[in-house]
Amino acid sequence: MPTLDEVLESVGEFDRFQKQTFFVLCLLSAAFTPVYVGVVFLGFIPEHRCFSPGVAELSHRCGWGLEEELRYTVPEWGQHSTSFASHCRRYDVDWNTTGLSCTDPIAAFLGHGNSSAVPLTSCRDGWVYESSGSSLVTEFNLVCEDSWKLDLFQSSVNAGFFIGSVNIGYIADRFGRKFCLLTTILANAICGILLVFVPTYLWILIFRFLQGLVSKGCWTTGYILVTEVVGPRYRRTVGILYQAAFSVGLLVFDAIAYAIPHWRWLQLTVTLPSCFFLLYYWCLPESPRWLISQGKNDKAMKIVSDMAKKNQKMPSHLEDIKFEEEDGGKQTPSLIDLVRTPQMRKNTFILMYNWFTSSVLYQGLIMHMGIAGGNMHLDFLYSALFEFPAAFIIIITIDRIGRRYPWAASNLVAGAACLVTALIPEDIHWLKVIAACVGRMGITMAFEMVCFVNTELYPTYIRNLGVMVCSALCDVGGIVAPFVVYRLVEVWQELPLLVFTVLGLIAGGLVLLLPETKGRVLPETVEDVENLHRQGAPKEKQIYLHVQTSEVAHD
Repeated sequence: MPTLDEVLESVGEFDRFQKQTFFVLCLLSAAFTPVYVGVVFLGFIPEHRCFSPGVAELSHRCGWGLEEELRYTVPEWGQHSTSFASHCRRYDVDWNTTGLSCTDPIAAFLGHGNSSAVPLTSCRDGWVYESSGSSLVTEFNLVCEDSWKLDLFQSSVNAGFFIGSVNIGYIADRFGRKFCLLTTILANAICGILLVFVPTYLWILIFRFLQGLVSKGCWTTGYILVTEVVGPRYRRTVGILYQAAFSVGLLVFDAIAYAIPHWRWLQLTVTLPSCFFLLYYWCLPESPRWLISQGKNDKAMKIVSDMAKKNQKMPSHLEDIKFEEEDGGKQTPSLIDLVRTPQMRKNTFILMYNWFTSSVLYQGLIMHMGIAGGNMHLDFLYSALFEFPAAFIIIITIDRIGRRYPWAASNLVAGAACLVTALIPEDIHWLKVIAACVGRMGITMAFEMVCFVNTELYPTYIRNLGVMVCSALCDVGGIVAPFVVYRLVEVWQELPLLVFTVLGLIAGGLVLLLPETKGRVLPETVEDVENLHRQGAPKEKQIYLHVQTSEVAHD
């Protein structure tokens, strides 16, 4: 009896049917962008200072321009305009006092001495923001003592990713890819729309967490479905391009955010299209591979028949095909198996660290660019464009050079680029942006490679568990990243980049300790994993003949 992969060779591995499925699921991948990196625009931090009652009237009476007003009335504005005091403290004086000088108004409160002797107080009357739009920061005053709440906003969605991935993965395996996809699309749309209308920060945090709970699982289910309906020759390329569709979403999100600078309208605009994804009920198939695994061969055969008709490839023997049911249940996966033997233990720890590093650097570089000065929208655009070469470099190199060296190089490039970005002076902003974009390309490539190399380093019976456990560190990295960025910039603007440098360089070095999987079939047992580092070509061919018709389905 043939396997599904053998049947796909007859009815089309990547023809019209699969291309349609691939296109509609790429739209889903692109729509995930506002959830994953939305904090850049939804939580934009504009230039701000304390509101001081009476300053506007004094400025009007004296005929000051903005720069004069700031110099005379804001603490440490001159040489230290980005200091904590200039953003979060104001002079504890009454600017409505009569007789204040227009050339040195603070002198009236000194007698003799300098302005540093004037007592300061907190921004108890609020802040003034230099922004034409609005963000979470300006609406809820998430600055100074409350700036950590912005970190929590981004961490909450990553906490949702962490908890939701496991549960959504179970739903996809238990009830099917299509059912899981539609339910998570609906839940994501409802949470995204409700987030627009809730009035308090706490409710925004709750709905953002709920969005995270379903949205990453939705994206992952789409990834699984698109790779399960194509033939084995196209599976890896389709998976990489599905991730590249996320980069297209970055460009679209940047354009929408530029046109709509108010965060609630922006959130509504990027969420409403999700409602149209419910139409996938009529235009997406269930995964025939999942149906076969559930013993529903008749339904799988119906989908394969529809596939053959749309691809205009109808084998004469199609009606007589009976699918081979894969033998399962021989070994029960256990968490201890991930660290039981030396090679498995090494693979697990290195993969966990690389998932963590990829997430911290990817999200961290995006968030750091949003607060680094310059034109935020242009910088975001340039860095997003640099993601596209990453996908094509992977496609070109993995089957020629292998996995290990391009993967290690991408981490090393990302780490080195972060160091260069930190060392470039701010007045050469264009060069700083280029260096940051190179780092973004490197970590994008590393992120995409860890996704599929992870599957190649675990045996069949524990592969899903291995990927789930290791990739969970990605969400832990996402929880940590906003605190690394937003807290460390208060110490020094470039300090997060130095942390990214260390993480990236270590990740690149660790990758070189992993075995090369180019030209190797997926391992069946722990013993196969332990022998991956050995160059046993004849044995490799023998294993290939044994598992070719069944194991490639897990790639």
